[in-house]
Amino acid sequence: MSGELRSWEDVKKDLLKNPETASAYNDLEGEYKLISAIIQSRLEKKLSQADLAARMGTSQSNISRLESGRYNPSLQFLRRVARALEKDLEVTLK
Repeated sequence: MSGELRSWEDVKKDLLKNPETASAYNDLEGEYKLISAIIQSRLEKKLSQADLAARMGTSQSNISRLESGRYNPSLQFLRRVARALEKDLEVTLK
């Protein structure tokens, strides 16, 4: 592949051909969707991580860890995030 640049979608397609990679990707899909929704909502409200943390009574580092995927939040914590963002939290099983 002599210096040819590939799009992320092409690289992703190739990576997902591996069953183990595809399984891990699918397992994390819901988590990434939730994180993306939190970040998008925070940015739409023009809130910094510190602003959101202050609304929740937590630390900015907790928000940073949540948004980076390094924190496995409790349902109670997610309710507090939703409340601080003036959003509804909906949890479903499919």
